[in-house]
Formats: sequence, C-alpha cells, structure tokens
Amino acid sequence: MTRLLLTNPSFRLEHGGPAYSVGRLAGALGALGHDVTVWAADGSADRVRAMDPSGRVAIATGAIGAVLGAERWDIVHDNGLWLPYGARIQRHCRAHAIPRLLSIRGMMQPWAWNHRRWKKRLAWALYQKRGVESAARLHATAGDEVGKIRERYPERQPLLIANGIDIPDQPPRAPRAAGETRTALFLGRLHPVKGLTMLVDAWAAARPAGWRLQLVGPDEDGFRAVLEAQIANAGLADVVAIAGPASGAAKRAHYDAASLFVLPSYTENFGISAAEALAHGLPVITTTGTPWQILEAEGCGWWRAPETGAIAAALTEATALPDQQLVAMGATGRSWVADHLHWPAIAKQFADAYADAIANPSLV
Repeated sequence: MTRLLLTNPSFRLEHGGPAYSVGRLAGALGALGHDVTVWAADGSADRVRAMDPSGRVAIATGAIGAVLGAERWDIVHDNGLWLPYGARIQRHCRAHAIPRLLSIRGMMQPWAWNHRRWKKRLAWALYQKRGVESAARLHATAGDEVGKIRERYPERQPLLIANGIDIPDQPPRAPRAAGETRTALFLGRLHPVKGLTMLVDAWAAARPAGWRLQLVGPDEDGFRAVLEAQIANAGLADVVAIAGPASGAAKRAHYDAASLFVLPSYTENFGISAAEALAHGLPVITTTGTPWQILEAEGCGWWRAPETGAIAAALTEATALPDQQLVAMGATGRSWVADHLHWPAIAKQFADAYADAIANPSLV
C-alpha cells in the first residue's frame, strides 16, 4: 500500500480540467487500495469527496509545510507549475529523500510560457527551474507535451499517461427530429486560450442553418463581456448564447442537449472536455493545438488548425451532415474512450509509476 500525498492548486471544478482529473485520480487510486491524501492550495480538497467513489481518500487542510511533515510519505505527486508552494514541496522531498512525481499539466506549452511571461521568467529563475529538474519523474498527458518537455530536457524520459474519464451510463443517442434546431456546445473556462473569439468569428462565417452555438463555463477576468460584445456586433445574439458554469446534472444536460462539441483552444495539454464529450456520444471539433488527432484517425471528429478559416470549414462540414451520421460518429468516439481512458486502467498506470519511482528514485 502506497502512502501518497497528491497536491493540486485547486479542486474547484470551475478552475479547469486538472481540478476534475486529479480529484478523480485520487478516488481511482483509493479504489485500488492505496493510502491517498489530497491537499489543495486554495483549501478546496474537500471537493474530492464528490469524486471519490472509494470513500477512502483522506483530506488534508492547512499549510503545506504542516501537511508534508505530518507523515512519512512514500511519494508526493504534485500537479502544475508556477505556484510558490511547489518550492516548499520540492525542498521537503529533497531533504527527506521522498520521490516526487511532477505533472506538468500543459504549463510548458508555448502559449502557457508566454502568458504573463515576465512573471513566469522570474518564477523560473527563483524556484521553478529547480523544482522541475529535481523531480524524480515528470508526467505528461499527451505526446506533444512529452516533446515540449524533451526540447528543454532531452535527457529526461517523461511518463506519458493520459487523463482518465468517467463513462456515463446512458442509452444510445437517437437522431434529432426533423426540423429540430441542433446545438453545438463549448463547455469550459471562458478564457482567451480557449479560442472563443475565433469560434465566434468562425460561426459568423459559417452561419449554419438550423443550428445554435451554446457556450458554457465560468467567466475569467471579465472575458464573458468581451464575448458578449463580439456576439452582438456580429449579429449572432439569436443563435449564440452564453451560460455560466455547470456541473453534475446540469453539465450532463448540456451534453445531452447537444449534437456536436467544439473545443477551439489554441493549446491544451489534454483537453478533458473533449474526452467528456466523446464519452457522452458527441462528435468533436478541436484544433491541432490539442492532442486529439485520434478524432480523425477514428472517424469521430475533426482536428484542424487553430485558425478562423479552418474552424469555419469544419463547422460547415459537420453541420451539413445528417444527424444519423453525427450520432454514429459519437458512438464511435464513446467506444474509443471506454476502451482507452476508463479510470481504473489510468489509475493502475500511475500506481505502477509510483512503485517504480519509489524503487528507483534516481531514474528520470
């Protein structure tokens, strides 16, 4: 049984994919019998209880120094870069010879490096470079992220383990009734990196008849107001709507009401919402800034350049298809996700990686 401390900036679902994926990983590891404790920098670790069907995961609160010193951990799994508490974790693990697995979570991608660049340059010099280089293992969720890590550290061999996904229990989708308005859905943070201004421009160019676009997610830094103004200026207020964050049954209802999912991000280390959409039986349009080339390889979506023209062309192609074909594509995607990304298999890969790091802490 591994005594694991799993740390994350936040487990509030409105803060993005890692809040869900790290929380569910904790629950899946607990179900395998491991002794898992979770801690969040913003004090939200108790949110993991809703993502822990095992009921075994312990919740740690308070300062990270006290949590680290409360027990002799076999391994610490930290998630993400740039936050100062990571330096405290790094120092403690080094001082006590505890192997540390560091999940990069997309934060070494070019867009992420350049966003608030001067702050990240300072953090890199002060503590983050040391934190990355001293980790016993680096973890990436997609091949492209592995490549970005190895560009900077060619001697490292990052672990490649995808995020897991829950497969909802639902009946097979049925085609929409003739004449029924169909919905294309985006679900995620309302943030510039998600490519939403590009999506609105692409929708204005395509203007698919009989379709509407629904954007769902929490507002970040007032970006919703920017989108609302753009939608109004483009004359799209009757076919493009924005809703606030949704979780649980409300989130499932948005997936159930849609016929197509769109994730136009400039960059994603994984793109958990794309996996969720596939699990709900929706075909997906996304960009080459995400690691979802499997969509075209498996025939369950479109993987196009993060450019207005390319997204508009994909929207035109997708919305012209009969609903029966979209349903069939969605069923293919759901089957692929169930075979490759179900949580028990993903948790087993992490458990094996922990065991290897504990037995061979000096390997990279």
